[in-house]
Amino acid sequence: MNKRWTIDKIKEFVENNSESKLLTTEYHGFSQKLLFKCACGSNFEKTFTKFKNNHQRKCEVCQPPKASR
Repeated sequence: MNKRWTIDKIKEFVENNSESKLLTTEYHGFSQKLLFKCACGSNFEKTFTKFKNNHQRKCEVCQPPKASR
């Protein structure tokens, strides 16, 4: 069974697994882009799925996108 993510659980995951901070206060589903603040101070948006599964846990400056194949 899939785990139901709430904004509180997402915030806890972000705090425990990255140097970024979650700025979004509501969560409406896996396709929603969430607003994060990187350790460098830049804000960036990612879906929680990309943040969690693809380890895209920093802004585009600190962690540039991977080149497409």
